Amino acid sequence: MLTTCGVLAIASSGLALGQTTPPAPSTNSLLTQPIYPLSQVHAGLHGTAYTVFEGSTPEAMDVEILGVLHDAIGPGKDMVLARLVGAKPEYTGVVAGMSGSPVYIDGKLLGAIGFRIGQFTKQPIAGITPIQEMLQVVRQSNSNANIPPKELAGGVLPPNMDEESSNGSVHSPAWSSQSGDTLQPIETPLVFDGFSSASIDLFRQRFPSSDLMPVSGLGSASPDVPDAAPVVPGSAISAVIVSGDFNMAATCTVTYVDPKRLLACGHPITQFGNVSLPMTKAQVVATVASALDPIKIVNTTETVGAFTEDRESGILGVFGKRAQMIPVTLAIRGTPQPHIYHFGVVEHPRLTTGALTVSMFQAMQDTNGYNDLSTYRLRGEITVANQHSIKIDDMIAATDQKPASLATAIAVAQRFDSIFSNPREMPSIQNISLTLDAMQGRQSAALAEARVLNPTVHSGDKITVEATLHPYRQPQRLVTMTLQLPNTLTSGPVRLLVSDGTTLDHTLHLIPNPTAQPLGLSETIARLNELHPNNRLYVTLLAPVPQAVLQGHTLPAVPLTMANVLQPDGTTGGFTIDGETAIALGSKNMGLALSGSQVVTLDVKP
Repeated sequence: MLTTCGVLAIASSGLALGQTTPPAPSTNSLLTQPIYPLSQVHAGLHGTAYTVFEGSTPEAMDVEILGVLHDAIGPGKDMVLARLVGAKPEYTGVVAGMSGSPVYIDGKLLGAIGFRIGQFTKQPIAGITPIQEMLQVVRQSNSNANIPPKELAGGVLPPNMDEESSNGSVHSPAWSSQSGDTLQPIETPLVFDGFSSASIDLFRQRFPSSDLMPVSGLGSASPDVPDAAPVVPGSAISAVIVSGDFNMAATCTVTYVDPKRLLACGHPITQFGNVSLPMTKAQVVATVASALDPIKIVNTTETVGAFTEDRESGILGVFGKRAQMIPVTLAIRGTPQPHIYHFGVVEHPRLTTGALTVSMFQAMQDTNGYNDLSTYRLRGEITVANQHSIKIDDMIAATDQKPASLATAIAVAQRFDSIFSNPREMPSIQNISLTLDAMQGRQSAALAEARVLNPTVHSGDKITVEATLHPYRQPQRLVTMTLQLPNTLTSGPVRLLVSDGTTLDHTLHLIPNPTAQPLGLSETIARLNELHPNNRLYVTLLAPVPQAVLQGHTLPAVPLTMANVLQPDGTTGGFTIDGETAIALGSKNMGLALSGSQVVTLDVKP
């Protein structure tokens, strides 16, 4: 029986791996890249693919064409099916990170390895994305606006390739997807450097349908370290999502390179369209064979540009371009090992929230002082260009459903979801600064009862409110507050709301109603800044006069005539009206994360 080392040392039949010279980057552009016509592809052709198994130098693999699968990627979008031949691919199979490996026939670029057949397959059979499909990514790129449209429309391809016939002599083999053997994009390894398995599980929850393969501990990041290895077709290349004290990067293989740009992957990473992701070189530490998840172990290195397009048939990178990253400072205090973390996250509506949530979650767990029953006082600021900063002040304790670390990360994520989901204006986040003061134990309490010592009152009277709190696993507490009623109360029953901050936020419509008309970005930020910390007990008078909320602004004591004018067709935007006006009477710091509410009725006498 051959050992692993012995198998990897065998040269493939007719081709010595690593001895074939990798293709050089094009010295001009896609306009001069020789392309193999898809209409001439048929079973029995042989070509060469390039990928990195170890280090930075691409190695050659023999490719045997099996046929063409018509409409396999989509209507009118064909795929070439091929078998990889050689000791290494036959041992490792089609591995995560191999997607994008260029395939050449007679020195002409056919396309990129981008698909594999399910799992547990015994042969390294791959699907090749035709380069014609990948060129659509270039056509959609805003970075190519200076190229004349006629060149993008037809000049990219040689004259005999302007139109591909869907008929002809190309043979399409029969295809079966039984027993889970389905043709699927090769997973892209998403290396989490400095993250735990719990953090990776949280990422999977945020991106359940992604083709990314989250892995931890199998790679590292050195974006500031120079890397002399050239970027050529077949090189490993990485797209960075988080960089700094925490690192998160997805890696695939380069298909095409010219002095200004490159194409890679042969399928999407996220398919988010226009993106701005740092592009770095990568070194393959090892290629690991596995019947379940074969994968490349990768170290990301020098930053060389930015990925600007993430489309169905591949991703486009531009050399020298700088990607927009949001700088984050996260200070954790009150633990045996206080620490200040510095990292950057990409700015993208679909990526920022998840990346920040996972990074915060990991930072809170990254200490010996952490436990699931911890409590956090969260303070911070999110700086938004041309807008008021978003202020954060809250106290978050563990619950029976989630630990404090997860609840805290979600609390920050909800702010980002609110502004990134705004349909009227795209925010530009300049900076995030957060401070977490950790406290041992579950510092929370539930409001069990509230009462007014003398519920029969007159307008302008002082009242005494008593509230009974049940702290977690501690004796109950009695809280007393003396408050002044307004002088404008009319006789009759009046309701008094004694509550936590969340209940008050709902009462004041600070938490958006999903069915309401969306607010502008400024109004959304204004609402976020009015949210009430959850470590205080609030007493609010619900006066029996209408109150309206118009485009995020509260209009107390609205006359019915004005309400009738604003109400009719709903075109005034974000209009709601309540039968009561909320009047803040006072609040008291409890030093605990509160939950619950009680309503007390007062009888106002003339």
